Amino acid sequence: MLISLIYSFLYLAPKALLIGAAILPAAVLLVYVYRHDRIEKEPGRLLLSLVLWGVVATFLAVATETVGSIALAYFLPGGENNPAYPIWMFFVVVALSEEGFKYLLLRWRTWNSPAFNCRFDAVVYAVFVSLGFALWENIGYVLAYGLGAALMRAITAVPGHACFGVFMGAYYGLAKRSANQGEAGLSRFWRFLALLVPTVIHGLYDYIAVNEAESVSTTFIVFVLIVFVLAFVLVKQLSKRDEYIG
Repeated sequence: MLISLIYSFLYLAPKALLIGAAILPAAVLLVYVYRHDRIEKEPGRLLLSLVLWGVVATFLAVATETVGSIALAYFLPGGENNPAYPIWMFFVVVALSEEGFKYLLLRWRTWNSPAFNCRFDAVVYAVFVSLGFALWENIGYVLAYGLGAALMRAITAVPGHACFGVFMGAYYGLAKRSANQGEAGLSRFWRFLALLVPTVIHGLYDYIAVNEAESVSTTFIVFVLIVFVLAFVLVKQLSKRDEYIG
């Protein structure tokens, strides 16, 4: 019995360490954004559900990306050798699928919620969905590739998803404010940008990241730093200027 327990511990401990390493960066960013919600903290049950819906978004995106990849190989002349292939793959099949499902689940869960009564709430909601997505995706990568992947993704992919959520939330909050003011057309415009802007940024992120040329690696670092700084400043400013919109 004791030997069995020791064996189980030795087998499970490394897995637990890897899972902890995968979860930690997302947890840190969740706390960071939550603490910037100055006016009125969001219900814990709502926030937990958003993280779980972010997990659901990963499964939906995987299905869509699988179908999209097959469709590109079948319908795009030359397949991966076609110069347009990376554009379709990274901006439409991957970025639009992932950001699209995040947005759809975000809107379904929060748009009519009575808790959604401040502009910064939208940033909190979008980041929680995005980090739910990143958290689950990260666990898969780390279990497959080890602690090296955990470190690399902790400073790139996970904060990247958080940043996509910040940009989505910034426009989503404007959309909610416009809707509350009876400006339906303007609200639709902001909702469109809430999907378009993170999709474009996400697509650029993937497009640059997969290019292995040394010069492009430098471009990727610069691009990531710009996105991170802009998202950081946006969180600070939106938190500082938060207002009731409900």
